[in-house]
Amino acid sequence: METLENVAQSGNESEVPVKLFVSDTHGRGLLTTVPVTRGRLLLVGSPYCAVLTARERSQSCENCLLRKKRLSRCSKCRQARYCGTTCQRSDWKAHRLECPALCAVGPSWAPPEIVRLVARILTKQTTLTEKCPSEELFTIGELQSHLSDLSVEQKEQIGQFIKILHKYYSKHVEFPGNEELIELFSKVNCNGFTIEDEELNHVGAALYPSLALLNHSCDFNCVVTFHGTMAEVHAVRDLHAGEEILISYIDLLYTSRDRIAQLQDLYFFTCTCSLCKTHYLDNEKLCIKQAGKRPTEEEVNEMIKYSQAKIKEIREAKHVRSPEELLEMCEQCQTRQETVFTRGNVYNLHVEYQAMGVYLYLGQTKQALKLGLNLIRCYQTLYPPNSVNVAALWIKIGRLHRDLEKPIGAIDSFHKALTIMEMTHGTDHPFVRDLKLEVKTM
Repeated sequence: METLENVAQSGNESEVPVKLFVSDTHGRGLLTTVPVTRGRLLLVGSPYCAVLTARERSQSCENCLLRKKRLSRCSKCRQARYCGTTCQRSDWKAHRLECPALCAVGPSWAPPEIVRLVARILTKQTTLTEKCPSEELFTIGELQSHLSDLSVEQKEQIGQFIKILHKYYSKHVEFPGNEELIELFSKVNCNGFTIEDEELNHVGAALYPSLALLNHSCDFNCVVTFHGTMAEVHAVRDLHAGEEILISYIDLLYTSRDRIAQLQDLYFFTCTCSLCKTHYLDNEKLCIKQAGKRPTEEEVNEMIKYSQAKIKEIREAKHVRSPEELLEMCEQCQTRQETVFTRGNVYNLHVEYQAMGVYLYLGQTKQALKLGLNLIRCYQTLYPPNSVNVAALWIKIGRLHRDLEKPIGAIDSFHKALTIMEMTHGTDHPFVRDLKLEVKTM
């Protein structure tokens, strides 16, 4: 298997299926130079820097971000864990930035991930004497910062990040000027990747400069998946020679209006893909109430704003509210939504997904499964057929069936997940192998 650093090779070693292009209208991107079949692995990339989310410290290696049953603790802070001495030594230059704070404060010490990631990047830049392998196609210096596009709120947030950076890392990191820091934070904000596991649980964050060349389309033809810190790009449909490799930057469950707004806010461009131009499935996603008096356009817009704010509130409250309070918030939101929307609208689905997570946390498996089965019926209609979101939910449902000692339902759900994952992850991906083993051992 070739790596991104060497550029992925086709079966014919004289051909290079992936190359950088520059367009006056489309900017930079990556395209294939040979036909590519669905399921083909195009790129594999290691990060410039990566950071494990604080919630994963007890079960994942701080260096490679892989989950292991047995991990060795850092002898000083007793918080960071590693697969073994190789990973610990590899991570030491980064971990020494955090070890004293973890010793003093303990597991509750958790600055924003972007701050921790930037601290690691700055440390690496001071010691790196040549271009990092992850920058083979594109360097950190070439990444777009979109400084001129930042809103007042975004600039203020970066200012807060810089204060936190100075507060916790000033003893170990040599900081550049404030303008350079603002530019770096802005680059990481709009070019960084969120690392997720097979159930799309948040594992960490990383910067892959060369993978940042991949452009977005809601009508994507490739997906990025992870195994620890390693990122893989697979084709989810056949590509012709010269076709651009396109991935999705965002959750595609939302309507075209929401997707366009989110992409503009986070990545500073307007999506003009075919799905956004035609408002594909927007009516099905909104599910506006038809019985009785039909809601006005103003009432629909107000309910969308309310739902977006409430979903954000529920997500942010997960670590400060009790499970019972979270479930009550979900119920209140759904009750109000029903005055304008019918069940199955995308905002209702997002609330149900949050409620499912609460039931999982509480160990209320039957309630979680009931919500999961309702969600998957809608997901299969509203998400693309090659969506990792659908596969991830089938895995959750399969494990809930298994926990309830319903092997037929579990095996059926796992097989449905595998059908998608073999296309999005490849047949040799560890997630696929582990899931197949899970089915065999039932």
